[in-house]
Amino acid sequence: MILPINPANKLSFKRCIKDGDLVIVYERHDTMKAVKVSEDGVLQNRFGAFKHSEWIGKPFGSKVLSNKGSFVYLLAPTAELWTLVLSHRTQILYIADISFVVMYLEIVPGCLVLESGTGSGSLTTSLARAVAPTGHVYTFDFHEQRAASAREDFERTGLSNLVTVGVRDIQGEGFPDEFCGRADSVFLDLPQPWLVIPSAGKMLKPDGVLCSFSPCIEQVQRSCEALKSHFTDVRTFEVLLRTYDVRQRIVESCPVNEGGSNERPPRKRRQGSAEGNNGIECTSSPTVMIRPSGEARGHTGYLTFARLKCFA
Repeated sequence: MILPINPANKLSFKRCIKDGDLVIVYERHDTMKAVKVSEDGVLQNRFGAFKHSEWIGKPFGSKVLSNKGSFVYLLAPTAELWTLVLSHRTQILYIADISFVVMYLEIVPGCLVLESGTGSGSLTTSLARAVAPTGHVYTFDFHEQRAASAREDFERTGLSNLVTVGVRDIQGEGFPDEFCGRADSVFLDLPQPWLVIPSAGKMLKPDGVLCSFSPCIEQVQRSCEALKSHFTDVRTFEVLLRTYDVRQRIVESCPVNEGGSNERPPRKRRQGSAEGNNGIECTSSPTVMIRPSGEARGHTGYLTFARLKCFA
């Protein structure tokens, strides 16, 4: 479960793995997978066979061995990790955009949030965690099979009590009238969001906040035009994340000579004089080197935020 909500327990993963739990298996920094634990289950990968029965009773974060002596880590299924392992039914939002959206939509526990469309449910998972334990996320997708798959995922991750998935063409029909004036925040991820902005305005409470995600600037321009009449504080952002590789390298250093330079001998660690004495000793030491990653993610989309005007 993403959020093990139980009146007897705090929201914490300081607990042991049980039969039926969802676990994120960490194989290496770029390879993780979600596994549902079962008493007679076995995970087979290139590191060998891992019996689920040996996982049960261990705390999250444990290192477990395979029949070959290799190991993996058993991690708690947080919203961030779920975003990295979920099935991509559509293009998803990643952590940089998600964190920005949750902050600027001012989502706190107890909020009622409307979302369209659901897609793969990446953002929905983080929205659910933000509104827990008393709030609720109502998310809509026009594609019935995608909505059904998302509903199954929320069951797996233990979020079904915080998320309701509906099948509806929000772009053509707008949000259901039952939410009129009740929503704290609205999020739109649609090809033509400007068509839904009038409906979203009716759903929001006074001073509520709307966010629209669009990959193209032309979509942003049309959305901003539609926001003018009933919204204020319209702002658009592009979140670009630059990651760095941190690695340990062995660096040679030599003592400073009389001339004040600190030049390293070209090839040899020890450079002797013609007489074979008073040589220069060079030492090697581990040093942390940091450089920009060559696989940095570029443009994902534009995030446009606006606040509903309060009319007297």
